[in-house]
Amino acid sequence: MSMNSFGHLFRVTTWGESHGPALGASVDGCPPGIPITPKMLQHWLDKRRPGQNKNTTQRKEPDVVKILSGVFDGQTTGTPIQLMIENTDQRSRDYGDISETFRPGHADITYWQKYGIRDYRGGGRSSARETAARVAAGGVAREVINAILPGVEIKGYMTAMGDLDIDRAEFEWDAIDHNDFWIPQSHEVAQKWEKYLQSLRKAHDSVGAVVEVVARGVPAGLGAPIYGKLDTDLAAAMMSINAVKAVEIGEGMASARLKGTQNADEIFMGDSGPEYSSNHAGGILGGISTGQDLVVRFAVKPTSSILSPRKSIRKDGTPIEVITKGRHDPCVGIRAVPVGEAMMACVVLDHLLLHRGQVGENQGKIG
Repeated sequence: MSMNSFGHLFRVTTWGESHGPALGASVDGCPPGIPITPKMLQHWLDKRRPGQNKNTTQRKEPDVVKILSGVFDGQTTGTPIQLMIENTDQRSRDYGDISETFRPGHADITYWQKYGIRDYRGGGRSSARETAARVAAGGVAREVINAILPGVEIKGYMTAMGDLDIDRAEFEWDAIDHNDFWIPQSHEVAQKWEKYLQSLRKAHDSVGAVVEVVARGVPAGLGAPIYGKLDTDLAAAMMSINAVKAVEIGEGMASARLKGTQNADEIFMGDSGPEYSSNHAGGILGGISTGQDLVVRFAVKPTSSILSPRKSIRKDGTPIEVITKGRHDPCVGIRAVPVGEAMMACVVLDHLLLHRGQVGENQGKIG
């Protein structure tokens, strides 16, 4: 049984480790005739790439993606697409001290308990470096969506970092791509976030974050009842991202505090079809998209790799204090934004292909 694949018709398998020679993704189920070039995918990888500013890890990886198969003359052939990203800036010596030690908050101890062997260099397979492959696969998904369903826009942004929250009354959609934190706020707000994060970094600490991903222009009808729900797959996709500890769809956990009169989105007939008074449901009802924006939110835990000493044990059970050396993100949520976007793209495309295969066009007409 493979535990490294996700998707139904559009299926992605990722491979590789943080300090191995390369990592990548095998993408199966991509329709033929879709224009794909390395440059198209590189745009999204550059968004996630480490070492671009002082607020992320200083590991310098160009993250250049190579297409090894499945594309001919700049178009997909319908056969498996193999994507590869070489690792070039590994510093495995930084991890020699922990080869016999379990770092608190990391998967070191569970990998050892399960497999009896682990790649301690940067966490191996459990490293967030694995997500570069997902972003490459998400780039393929975006191009397919753009070809068969133009107008869909997928955008992620941070809504919280530690004690800081965005002000939704001052939401600036166009500001997201113009600050290091992918926040929809002014330059002045981004500066405050940077000052807060740098103070934590100097204190040898880290912080968690909340990331929200929105898909606009997704048609009604994607998803299926019970076990094929769109929100089921979205939740699983986001939860699979390294360091994610919670996922919400729409109003999420806050819906438990609402009354029915507050939570149910009222429906009206508009000029071009049904319209809703609000979007507490996050664009999904009964596991099927409504045509509203898909809204998914996930919480990322604080980076466990910090220079402050933490108590742990060694393989032989003896106690030890651990200081994790190396180059790490003080807030991994920053670089989780493009990863969340990639997972949204893969799931939306997968369900779009499933929908077309089962019913073609929506059967129930309104108005």
